[in-house]
Amino acid sequence: MKQAVSLHWDSASRTHVGTVRKLNEDSVLERPDRGLWAVADGMGGHAAGDFASAAVVNALNSITAPASLGALVGDVRQQLQAVNHALSEEARRRGQELIGSTVVVLLLFGAHAVVLWAGDSRAYLYREGELKALTRDHSQVEEFVSLGLITRAQAEGHPASNIITRAVGVAGQLELDSEMFEIAAGDTVLLCSDGLYRELDNGEISTCLAMDDCQQACDALLEKALARGARDNVSVVLARALHEEQVTRTHYNPSVTPAGGHTARDDDPTTC
Repeated sequence: MKQAVSLHWDSASRTHVGTVRKLNEDSVLERPDRGLWAVADGMGGHAAGDFASAAVVNALNSITAPASLGALVGDVRQQLQAVNHALSEEARRRGQELIGSTVVVLLLFGAHAVVLWAGDSRAYLYREGELKALTRDHSQVEEFVSLGLITRAQAEGHPASNIITRAVGVAGQLELDSEMFEIAAGDTVLLCSDGLYRELDNGEISTCLAMDDCQQACDALLEKALARGARDNVSVVLARALHEEQVTRTHYNPSVTPAGGHTARDDDPTTC
């Protein structure tokens, strides 16, 4: 694949409580200056899911500018292992069974990328009109499909669809899966919580990602999910590769706080 000599990154992010829940337990991180983006989804049904997802994002946000992709991957793994231990200790301190969060992280350095994840928050690559899943859910339903016990169609709406098998904070040692790939100009990577893909199918996601403006595509994904009822919190993070000659302005999303947490306009629980 022919790579652009110099790639620049346009990005956008939104997170919303949805139309049913009272608390947004998702957190997002958008740091194009460091080649680092993330979505964390605090585990519903457990104590302090919002605390857990914020802890994940805050730890990742502390990572400084990397010298190489390998160094960045190492730093992310180290920070997530530290958060894994801290959440276990916090659960013990509070007398709770567990406090946990999913995580999916996109790391970019030059024309190379790595996705790291634990849980069922997802990453997709949109390239030349085609949408490809970069992650495989760490969930009980996905294991059933892999074992041939149910079909992919039967997995939709399965009673065990909300049971995940990996997350930050739920085991002594955090297991992360990873996927490495090359990036070309025009590629868009989507990170999202399950609140998005449970409402929209791949065709609907692709239609939004085909939009020229990254922020417009991000907004369209969220608005479509909300129009469907958004039964869960919804988080969307987009990163798009641009040729150097395509860059005509500095790309910055003022709705994202310096700490990389919830967007000011979307995470207020009173907006549900």
